[in-house]
Amino acid sequence: MQEGPIMHQDIPGVRLSGRPRAGDGPRFEVLEPATGRRIRHVAAGTGRDAGHAVDLAAAALEGWRATPAPQRGAALRAIAGRLRTAHDLAETVTRETGKCLREARAELALAADYFDWYADLTHTLTDQVLSVRLGMRHLVRSGPVGVAAVLTPWNFPVSIPARKIAPALAAGCAVVFKPSELSLLSSLAFTETCEAELPDGLLNTVAGDGAEITGAWLDDRRVRLLHFTGSTTVGRTIAQAAGAALTPVVMELGGRAPFIVLPDADLDEAADTLMVAKFRNNGASCIAANNVWVHEDVRADFLDRLAQRISTLVPGDPLDERTTLGPVRTREMAARLENLIAAPASAGARVHRGPRPEAGGWHVAPTVVVDPPTDTPEWREEVFGPVALVRSFTDLKEPIADASSTGHGLAGYVCTRDAAVGTELLARLDVGIAGVNVATPATPEIPFGGRGDSGIGYEGGLPGLLPFLAHQSIAVPRP
Repeated sequence: MQEGPIMHQDIPGVRLSGRPRAGDGPRFEVLEPATGRRIRHVAAGTGRDAGHAVDLAAAALEGWRATPAPQRGAALRAIAGRLRTAHDLAETVTRETGKCLREARAELALAADYFDWYADLTHTLTDQVLSVRLGMRHLVRSGPVGVAAVLTPWNFPVSIPARKIAPALAAGCAVVFKPSELSLLSSLAFTETCEAELPDGLLNTVAGDGAEITGAWLDDRRVRLLHFTGSTTVGRTIAQAAGAALTPVVMELGGRAPFIVLPDADLDEAADTLMVAKFRNNGASCIAANNVWVHEDVRADFLDRLAQRISTLVPGDPLDERTTLGPVRTREMAARLENLIAAPASAGARVHRGPRPEAGGWHVAPTVVVDPPTDTPEWREEVFGPVALVRSFTDLKEPIADASSTGHGLAGYVCTRDAAVGTELLARLDVGIAGVNVATPATPEIPFGGRGDSGIGYEGGLPGLLPFLAHQSIAVPRP
């Protein structure tokens, strides 16, 4: 293994009360996907560290709960300001995950928007006095549920944690956080940025073995909510353990988003929309377009436009401002994607491949696979990379039936000149978030969540705040 150009000292994988500490758990190797070189090692924590994190969070909770909501909002806005100027953090995200630098900057801006949005919502956290029965007055008090555990994936190592941590802090909760082992440098730097504006112990981070850390938190009755983003497989395992512990969960899990091009669509706009919906973040997004359906009448013209756009992508070093497509995160991910392309090709599917760097790193050429079989794992699984699977249809019943065939229901897309037709079609898809001629429908102000195998509950918007709140209702006779 070739060493990267920076530092040989291990990064501490535990941050407790704002102070880093090398853990006694696994020693994670951080590899740069653009080169395959080792950047650093991270000394991760153990279940004991996870328990200590809860101790500190529980101690900090009472003071934060008592902090007036406007002051909590001010702290969140200060974090947002720090994120908007965290240029070194954007470069760390790019180097560690492979996403293009401009996309890393956009991710930090989105994370800042989440903190600002939930800062604004703190003004809604007031007690209510209701007169709903004659001779009776009801007081409804809302406060934090307690300590919230947050577990996140690697692909958006700043904005996904922000989407969870910002509403938790706004509600008055304390947080214990376990980031993915594939984005440790980014997530640890993110939490350090947040800690600068928070009381000691309110946000504690423990990298480590997922089962060990999660198990320690689910065994601790002070942890009142578990908030997870990741695969459906891991989500099921966590949900079973959380159910046994009677710990509420919010989960955003895997997706398999259909992208449907109707015959009346503006094909240039549709191709542009797909380029973002499919290839943004190097294809590693849970709401990325997965299965592309194009009406037979416009199939040839659409594919021509798509091939032309793919040929203009610039793969390469994601730190280079000219690059528009970076590498995938790991060698294993690259191998899986190459197999996903080869299998339908051997079954007769046509394959169009875009440019790829000559050497170095885990690059996968942007690829369109035309007419892959629909009864194979390659068609039915989440792609999570820069590969578009395209089929044609004549009857909308086919893409609608296919979209619901695996139980996933996270996102969906329709391209049409008639917005009313598009929204009516999306109403027939059992998905949580969708776009008509829009490739990035998620924003901090609206709820984001999956259905079926794609998740439980919501993030974003006002619904994203509610799981972090507990309510007490008091009835008092009127004098």
